[in-house]
Amino acid sequence: MSPLVVQKFGGSSVAGADRIRRVARRIARERARGSDLVVVVSAMGDTTDELLALATAITEDPAPRELDMLLATGEHQSATLVSMALHALGVPAIALTGAQAGITTDGRYGRARIAGIEPVRVHEELAAGKVVIVAGFQGRSESSGDRHEVTTLGRGGSDTTAVALAARLHADRCQIFTDVRGIYTADPRLVPKARQLDVVGYEEMLELAHQGAQVMQVRAVELGWVNGVVIEVLSSFEDAPGTLIKEDPFVEQRNKVRGLAHDRNVAKVTLVEVPDRPGVARAVFDPLAEDGINVDMIVQNVGHRGATDLSFTVPRVDLARTKRILEPVIRELGFRELTTDSSVAKVSIVGAGIQNAPGYAARMFGALADAGVNIEMISTSEIRITTIIAEDDLEVAVQALHRAFELELPEAEVTEAEAEVTEAAVDAGDPATGVRAPRGGGATPTGTA
Repeated sequence: MSPLVVQKFGGSSVAGADRIRRVARRIARERARGSDLVVVVSAMGDTTDELLALATAITEDPAPRELDMLLATGEHQSATLVSMALHALGVPAIALTGAQAGITTDGRYGRARIAGIEPVRVHEELAAGKVVIVAGFQGRSESSGDRHEVTTLGRGGSDTTAVALAARLHADRCQIFTDVRGIYTADPRLVPKARQLDVVGYEEMLELAHQGAQVMQVRAVELGWVNGVVIEVLSSFEDAPGTLIKEDPFVEQRNKVRGLAHDRNVAKVTLVEVPDRPGVARAVFDPLAEDGINVDMIVQNVGHRGATDLSFTVPRVDLARTKRILEPVIRELGFRELTTDSSVAKVSIVGAGIQNAPGYAARMFGALADAGVNIEMISTSEIRITTIIAEDDLEVAVQALHRAFELELPEAEVTEAEAEVTEAAVDAGDPATGVRAPRGGGATPTGTA
């Protein structure tokens, strides 16, 4: 029986005819080795952002259903073009939408979650000897009747599609091809001495993704962890070893800090002189949750004279909405004022066992202090310590922490690593870094490359 491999190619990997042909050749090589292949593709390049811009040029508030119908077409284009490129190489292939591949969702437009996969058509096409190309990022809503709707899974949803298919199909391998070689100890744009990791644990990768790393989508890592799917992150532009995301049996025998993550898509909100009584926090956070705004770090000062200050962070892109939602709450509950700061950033150290090993917090805070970086907020979990700092200090902070926790490449390997990043940059279309730019103003791929 042939091994079954699920591969996923990101937007930069299929951004144009030349890259699509390159992807097709890579698929054909894997096919020639005897593998059955299911290939998930993202929309070409910046297509999703361009479609969003077009929709908002038509109306400031596009209907969610129509927006999902529009955005799903980006992946349809990629899937059919990759299938055509395979046909040109003499490789039998067929493109399927998410719905045709049997992917059903909970029906929430723009941020749907996969409810189930019935891959009957996928099995049929594989049995017919075809490479199955699946449009990522989408599915169809569950329904008791015939009115199934197209829904999209949110940013990075093609990663989720690939891992979910790998789990449901019991694939032998799940490979995520992107424009970089794998997972790194920090963003090589900020830290030239960042090291590529051979293996990273699910829990650590989940925290890196939560704290700003973009190379993997959070839900995809969760699905891999729950279903025991080993995920391999590889470069589309070179044949080189990647990074495996799986259970790490050597976690006790290595540096507790596995990597750094950073996020520029952060804004701090402070409510000044909040009445210090039961129910106030609920009055603040309930309406934000109902509007789908994700609140991250929360810090409440010690109360004095019946009032306290409450600070929290939200995605920078949601700051205007947050202010609009909280204005009537401020008037109703009698806060003195609401202040905001969108010139902050988040930086985290991540590693299994940090909380159970003494000295990591002290070393982190000491490194930032020695670098002249002021800490505005602190949050911890069992495997990470996160700080909010001024965005202008981000590069200095990441470099200082990378040195402090001894994550550097040996000096002799730095020049070679920089050359590899530059070479990848030329292929990926970014002559400066070799790391893809964040889409839609989101977080940079810190903790990765």
